[in-house]
Amino acid sequence: MSWRNPSYKKDVKTYAADATNEDVAQQSICLEPIGVVDSPYQERFATPRQPAYAVEDKSGKIVLHAGHNYEQALQDLQTFSHIWVIYWMHLNQGWNPLVKPPRDKQHKHGVFSTRAPHRPNSIGLSLVSLTSIQGRTLFIGNHDMLNGTPVLDIKPYIKEADMQENANNGWIDLLKA
Repeated sequence: MSWRNPSYKKDVKTYAADATNEDVAQQSICLEPIGVVDSPYQERFATPRQPAYAVEDKSGKIVLHAGHNYEQALQDLQTFSHIWVIYWMHLNQGWNPLVKPPRDKQHKHGVFSTRAPHRPNSIGLSLVSLTSIQGRTLFIGNHDMLNGTPVLDIKPYIKEADMQENANNGWIDLLKA
């Protein structure tokens, strides 16, 4: 039995069918940070555009807030080499529907087809190496987060689920042609 295809049957629940598009459009979402990044990066323009593009390895820390049992939530995370960090880009102001990414200085692209930080919601996502964990502190390798960045969530990187061998790079592949 695979976790993707369980052999047992459960009754189908229709939670999504009960919500209307109008209800969803009127929703407000409130997120509370679980911790904060302690980073050597103090300036947005001196921060690597992606963790993999860092010129030198500058490590950092994620310090989770006390009083929430996050020590228990971290159980077994140290067995993973990499983690996804979901965070709030707290210094962003406004957004742009079209941006000129560094890979293509001649054309503008829709922000949703780029990794530009100027997004409708300032949510960031970074894949970073996990060096160690001590208490509520996660020590991370190369990253692209500013000092003081609020962390919203942490998830393990799982090669089987996260790496797609048949994926393409969209308009970036066209630049190389």
